[in-house]
Amino acid sequence: MRAFNPPDWSAARDELRDVLNASGWPDDVIHDAELALHELFVNAWKHAGSEAPLVVVVLLNRTLRVSVSDDSPDLPEQRASADPYELSGRGLHLVRSLTHRFGTDARKRGKSVWFELDAAA
Repeated sequence: MRAFNPPDWSAARDELRDVLNASGWPDDVIHDAELALHELFVNAWKHAGSEAPLVVVVLLNRTLRVSVSDDSPDLPEQRASADPYELSGRGLHLVRSLTHRFGTDARKRGKSVWFELDAAA
């Protein structure tokens, strides 16, 4: 049985914030990255049933890449358009609008859903 409340994502959020603050990223971009991470984290819990999604934060050559992995092989559904009156289904649209790139990678067991943000020059 799955818990009603999502797992604690504060450690992943704090790590993301620390990495970006230390690298001098602007607050508004940090907030966008946090929101995109939250969407992927909750999706891994809600739709893939992962009680503890694996989060990897990498900053390389001024490009941030955040991936959230779970054990479900089911790829996320990208709806053609988000109905503003639906109770769910806008998360990936939000991630797309907040980030420069996002996608999925199949893993030996499950998948990773990721996004990238580029630092301003």
